[in-house]
Amino acid sequence: MSATVDGDTSRSVPDRVRRMLRGPRPEAVPALVGTACTVVGLIDIAAGIFPRFRHSRMHTIAEVLPGATGPFAAALSLSAGMLLLLLAHGIKRHKRRAWRAAVLLLPAGAVAQFVYRHSVVGVLLSLTLLVLLLRHRGEFAALPDPRSRWRALANFVLMSAGSLALGLVIVSAHPGRTVGNPGLTDRLEHVIYGLFGFEGPLRYSEGVSWTVAYCLGALGLLTAVTTVYLAFRPEHPAARLTHDDERRLRDLLAVHGGRDSLGHFALRRDKGVVFSPSGKAAVCYRVVSGVMLASGDPVGDVEAWPGAIERFMDEAKAHSWTPAVMGCSETGGEVWTRETGLDCLELGDEAVVDVADFSLAGRAMRNVRQMVKRIERGGYRTRVRRARDLTDDEIRQIRRAAADWRGTDTERGFSMALGRIGDPADGDAVIATAHKDDDGTGTSPYGDLRAVIHFVPWGTDGMSLELMRRDRSADPGMNELLIVAALQAAPALGVERVSLNFAMFRSALARGEKIGAGPVLRMWRGLLVFLSRWFQIESLYKFNAKFRPRWEPRFVVFPHTRDLPRIGFAAMQAEGFVNLSLPRPFARRRAPRAPRPCAHLARRPETHEPRAA
Repeated sequence: MSATVDGDTSRSVPDRVRRMLRGPRPEAVPALVGTACTVVGLIDIAAGIFPRFRHSRMHTIAEVLPGATGPFAAALSLSAGMLLLLLAHGIKRHKRRAWRAAVLLLPAGAVAQFVYRHSVVGVLLSLTLLVLLLRHRGEFAALPDPRSRWRALANFVLMSAGSLALGLVIVSAHPGRTVGNPGLTDRLEHVIYGLFGFEGPLRYSEGVSWTVAYCLGALGLLTAVTTVYLAFRPEHPAARLTHDDERRLRDLLAVHGGRDSLGHFALRRDKGVVFSPSGKAAVCYRVVSGVMLASGDPVGDVEAWPGAIERFMDEAKAHSWTPAVMGCSETGGEVWTRETGLDCLELGDEAVVDVADFSLAGRAMRNVRQMVKRIERGGYRTRVRRARDLTDDEIRQIRRAAADWRGTDTERGFSMALGRIGDPADGDAVIATAHKDDDGTGTSPYGDLRAVIHFVPWGTDGMSLELMRRDRSADPGMNELLIVAALQAAPALGVERVSLNFAMFRSALARGEKIGAGPVLRMWRGLLVFLSRWFQIESLYKFNAKFRPRWEPRFVVFPHTRDLPRIGFAAMQAEGFVNLSLPRPFARRRAPRAPRPCAHLARRPETHEPRAA
């Protein structure tokens, strides 16, 4: 591997490493300011709600933003605290717009401090925080995240729930000045009326009613203003693969596609892509919950990988996204860690079967052999063909069956899913189908089709398993039958190697069940077996192990250990195990589009869910 950077032969790898390690400046200032905004926001909310707190010894700390001696000042303090809480996360992530909002809010707070409370301490603290923001303005340059107007609905739901909760605290914070003994229903009714600016059923003495009314009105106004802002601000849609991007990626795969079994999955059209300066390498990614998630190795010439990786890291820094890579090979992990200073951890193993070595003979393959023979005696037959050799009617039937046979409501798959079947541009893909004549009733909408598996190209002499679907009424063992059929038909297709699947934490599962395994390893294996009830960890390993594959390790690349939970959660979202979208009755429905060459012919990404036996 060359020691020069793609597009720059004058700089050595160690020099670039040192430069990139120095590039991301320490996040002490944004983290400190964001934390200060959170603490001050909570203090101001408390100062606006609780009268005793406003007049306690902590009042000088609470004066960082507008004070709360009068009804209007209390509402102003509460509003400022809520806004600071909303801005704190964006400030920690270096977001430019959060910085601008804080810069505008702090002077207003300082003025309010002086006008309403004549507090020199409050003014000085507000201005000190403002000076700190202005002094380090270069740290807050991150661009906005991909977003849509659906965030306005999420904001409305969350702000409404928070306003109701805070409203109940507000109306209950004056027990000695409440007339009568109102119940929870009366308090909730008073809150709802107050959020809309109307007077509720509760009555207070000594002017407290004005304070409560101003605070509730401020919460309602904040909910309305933030929702309207999010609804009418310009959209920043997530990056998608364009026709030109796809063409360039296919050109790279035509030359270098045999290096990585996950290379063809870079052609998912819900991914973004960054190319190296020379265009000889690319990294595909998706942004999920602030994590810039790549999968597999970079596509293209290995010597050009550093240039693509540098562009990837620059994009992550520009938006303040957390960079991460899921499922890269050992070579990919070495290049990623060397070029970026990121850390690397083994995630699992990929099962690869060498076609020349595969055979159903022998004791080790007895279970698979017996299952296949039993199914064949039951009248099932198989067909293995390139996608370009199927008719349009067959493709439509397979798509409809694959969609209807999906085992979950949520589409699954990201790192090892293409998201479509039968696209004209994917003519080299291999589709294996299982057929059995029906009982004569002719009620099946799929004819004699009983199961399907789909392989994508892996260079010119390999293929990688993309999905497996079967009719739930079909006999067990359809997946084994079709995989064996595909492996037996592989020589005629010019295929020498087949990537079956990815088994997470395979080595831990394998070592933990052996004699002599230590208590820690056994405990870790026990936890993985427990989690397998939901995530198919053990079942995928055992399913793949039936075919006696060789195991290729795969790795996750990440910045810091503290980022692993966040990256893991984002990966689960990308793979479809965690769904934060709106419930189906409220989800946005898109009208179907007519198929076109090199375009989405499948309606949504396919799932990996049924790939286990």
